[in-house]
Amino acid sequence: MTTRLDWVGLLRHGQSTGNVAREAAEAAGREVIDIAERDADVPLSELGLRQAQAAGERLAGEPPQLVVASPYRRAVDTARVALDVAAARGVEVPGGLRADERLRDRELGVLDLLTSRGVAERWPDELRRKQRLGKFYYRPPGGESWADVVLRLRSLLADLSAETPGLRVLFVAHEVTVFALRYVLEGVPEPDLLAAAARTDIPNASISVWERGQDGGFRMTAAQDVGHLVDVPLV
Repeated sequence: MTTRLDWVGLLRHGQSTGNVAREAAEAAGREVIDIAERDADVPLSELGLRQAQAAGERLAGEPPQLVVASPYRRAVDTARVALDVAAARGVEVPGGLRADERLRDRELGVLDLLTSRGVAERWPDELRRKQRLGKFYYRPPGGESWADVVLRLRSLLADLSAETPGLRVLFVAHEVTVFALRYVLEGVPEPDLLAAAARTDIPNASISVWERGQDGGFRMTAAQDVGHLVDVPLV
C-alpha cells in the first residue's frame, strides 16, 4: 500500500467487561457469553482502566500527533484515559482525539455472543464453511470477514495520508486491527498472516508500532509491547 504516513501505532483497548465474560464462558464450557450491552457499549473493567492509565504514561514519553479511536466505548475510553494521563504529565497530542467507525471491531453477525462451543453446536455448517474458506475470507451471515476489516482500514489510511503527510498516528482499536495493519502496511501474505495469528497473542493495552524505512516500506518495530503494564496490579 502507498501511504504518506511515517509512523503508525496501535494501542489495543484495555480489558473490557466483555473480555472477562468471554473468558469465563469459554472456561465454563457454556454456549453463550453473558454480556448485557451491545458490543459498541461494552465498558472497560477496573483492570482495563488501570491499563489505559499505564498506556497514558507510555504515550507521554512517545506522543503521537493524532489519536484515532474505534467508536466502541472500550476503545474511546481507553484513548481518553490515556490522553488525560499524558496531558497531566504536560504532554499534549496536537491533533487530539477523533473517533472513526472504520476502526470498529469486526462484526460477527449471527455468531455474536457465542463461544467456540456455541458456534459448533448451533451453527455447525458455518463452522465447516469457515474451516474451508479460512478466517481471512470467511464472512458469517450478517457479519464481516477479515478482508472486510482490511478494506475499511485501507480507506482510513488513505484519508489520513492525504490529510497530513508524515503524520505520526496512533490507533486505539481492537485485536483484529493489528493483523489488518500487518497485511496492509507490511504486505504479509494471507497464509503467513493466519499462521502468525494462530501463534500470536494481542494483550489488552499492548502497543504495536510500524515505522517507514529508508526503502519506503513499513516494518514493525514494536510487537504487542506490554512493558508499560509491568507494574499494573491484576486485581
